[in-house]
Amino acid sequence: MSFTQADILKALSTVEDPDFKKDLVTLGMIKDVTVSPEKVSFTVVLTTPACPLKEKIRQDCEDAVDKVVGDKVAIDIKMTSSVTTLRDNAPLLPGVKNIIAIASGKGGVGKSTVTTNLAVALAQSGAKVGLIDADISGPSIPVMFNCEFEQPSVKQVNGKNIIIPIEQYGVKLISIGFLTPPDSAVVWRGPMASAALKQFFSDADWGELDYLLIDLPPGTSDIHLTLVQTVPVTGAVIVTTPQKVALADANKGMSMFRQQQINVPILGVIENMAYFTPEELPDNKYYIFGKGGGQNLADKYNVPLLGQVPLVQSVRESGDSGLPAVLKEGLTADVFKDLAKTLARQIAIRNANFTQTQRVELKV
Repeated sequence: MSFTQADILKALSTVEDPDFKKDLVTLGMIKDVTVSPEKVSFTVVLTTPACPLKEKIRQDCEDAVDKVVGDKVAIDIKMTSSVTTLRDNAPLLPGVKNIIAIASGKGGVGKSTVTTNLAVALAQSGAKVGLIDADISGPSIPVMFNCEFEQPSVKQVNGKNIIIPIEQYGVKLISIGFLTPPDSAVVWRGPMASAALKQFFSDADWGELDYLLIDLPPGTSDIHLTLVQTVPVTGAVIVTTPQKVALADANKGMSMFRQQQINVPILGVIENMAYFTPEELPDNKYYIFGKGGGQNLADKYNVPLLGQVPLVQSVRESGDSGLPAVLKEGLTADVFKDLAKTLARQIAIRNANFTQTQRVELKV
């Protein structure tokens, strides 16, 4: 049976990306097609290394080509990725492809725990990840990454001091907790906290990142406004629990990002502490904070529910020990890995369907 490169591309043009509803050839996801009588080779360039549909796309490609070349020809498919971005030539953080705000309406919903595990899970998938702890008054990221006694190094660039982020578990980190004694309170007025956050953007060497996650403080404050005024935010994730009081505050956080002046896309909702599962009864679910709250919030604003994180003792222990739950085996690790894949998928869909978020010009 004879076939050409054009035949292979025609076959692959029948394979549709489930998210973008277009074929892989039109999307430019097929590269380096080579053919010989014994072998067909090509590369599929995914939009993120954390793509949850990687195996389905690979199998669909193999099936499509197999119909053209037959069973006796080897098919070699290389799966790689290039994270999409709308931030080309950005003056601030030029090497960062996507800036993701992780927010909650109230404290105590586990936002920092979720942010930590999402960052590590994305890094595990092969992505380049950074994390800014923007909770200036109550930084918890240093503890959760087991590096609360470390300090970032500083280098001189054109007479200016530049912070080198600490790297732990494959994630680059900056937090005010690295710059102050662990037992000291940071008692700053809003302008001082905002200035510190701006420094984390302008005076740090982040290098090239696929995702920079921003762990915001609870509520809607100066820090939130400073973020959207300083850099164009790719999108925001809202973390809540099913509890009514948490959902009421999460509504306010959601509304803030969707205000006309701010207009940051909401990537989805994560429901933390969705249900309690005892370690000795892994199949049991007890909805001690209520049920369906996260889904109701997502439905109200027509955004995805990215996932539900169970309330289990190992998550609390992981936060206290500084070894994120996603680095261990078990139910919770699987949940966070799936969450990271779903988030990466939503970021790719957002970049394909919407224009770049504009930096906010807001006089307050």
